[in-house]
Amino acid sequence: MTKKLSKAYSNKEFLNSHEARPIRVQCELIEPEVRLREQGVENSIVFFGSARSKPQEEAQEELSLFKKSLSSKATISDQDQAELAQKESIVLLSKYYDEAVKLSFRLTEWSDTKEVPGNKYYVCSGGGPGMMEAANKGATEAKGKSIALGISLPFEQGVNQYATPELSFEFHYFFVRKFYFLYHAKAVVVFPGGFGTMDELFETLTLIQTKKLGKQMPIILYGREFWEGLINFEQFIKWGVISPKDIELFKIVDDVDEAFALITKNLKEIS
Repeated sequence: MTKKLSKAYSNKEFLNSHEARPIRVQCELIEPEVRLREQGVENSIVFFGSARSKPQEEAQEELSLFKKSLSSKATISDQDQAELAQKESIVLLSKYYDEAVKLSFRLTEWSDTKEVPGNKYYVCSGGGPGMMEAANKGATEAKGKSIALGISLPFEQGVNQYATPELSFEFHYFFVRKFYFLYHAKAVVVFPGGFGTMDELFETLTLIQTKKLGKQMPIILYGREFWEGLINFEQFIKWGVISPKDIELFKIVDDVDEAFALITKNLKEIS
């Protein structure tokens, strides 16, 4: 009796093996582009930012409830103090969540006025919570579609509820995900964030500085208090590690109107 053999491309054990890693990488490179093309996506406006932020009302309520619980305690422990400080920080951070929602809403609304599908701009996030969720939420509230480039992490499961299902992806390889952040990007907005956000910002600036991105692209740093308190960009020039003109690669803004005007003006000029 002839034994039935399975084809190599049906062998899941092999496809998940170390040896088949190049094939898996190719799948992550090719499948998203096929799906984006089918959905008519050619241009994106990328939102980066912290996964820890929340709607400001929610963050404020959590802080108030925690303070109330502390008021009934005879003594406040060091752990209580640390948790209080953390909740106060989240309130400070989370005002930007609400502003990310508003900016995404306005950009989506603006894009939807364009009649030619190829001229539309889709808000794109990393698919997770926080500022990423805010980006997708704003687009949803404007009754538009948005992209979610998720990543499989042990502490983040799946993409947020506001992402458009047919434009949602879950990557395994960080470098492929980073490729897709910038491949279709025509503008980048960076809200306050941690190490991941800094990685994404400086990688983007490096690619533009070294002309590896063959396109003009506005980079907007949102939140003057955060950015100017975090990084003294003039020090890069003082120590001669960047050119003075490199400071012009990005703009720091402090409100939705300014960000919206800068982005749309730039996109009109390069379209």
